[in-house]
Amino acid sequence: MRSQPTPFEGGPMDGRVLPILLGPTGHPPRWYEIPVPAPDGGPPTVLLYERVPAGHSKRLGLQQGWKYTYTPSGTKPTPRWPWSKPPRKSP
Repeated sequence: MRSQPTPFEGGPMDGRVLPILLGPTGHPPRWYEIPVPAPDGGPPTVLLYERVPAGHSKRLGLQQGWKYTYTPSGTKPTPRWPWSKPPRKSP
């Protein structure tokens, strides 16, 4: 499998570059989760990073690679399918 060095921005991984495995389309995964063990042995904390374009070329505006940015909320958005019911609102 191929990998690509991908930079991280924000959060505890700010400034680090890790080799990320690429999928069948040649892109890294949309979300990257890093479990961090708790010091007291409790449940691990999960750091969540989202894939965003790293930049664009000046002349043609072509995308130049990917980077991961920190998502402090720690939750992925759920997919919204046309056939799914909207979530219930609590009273």
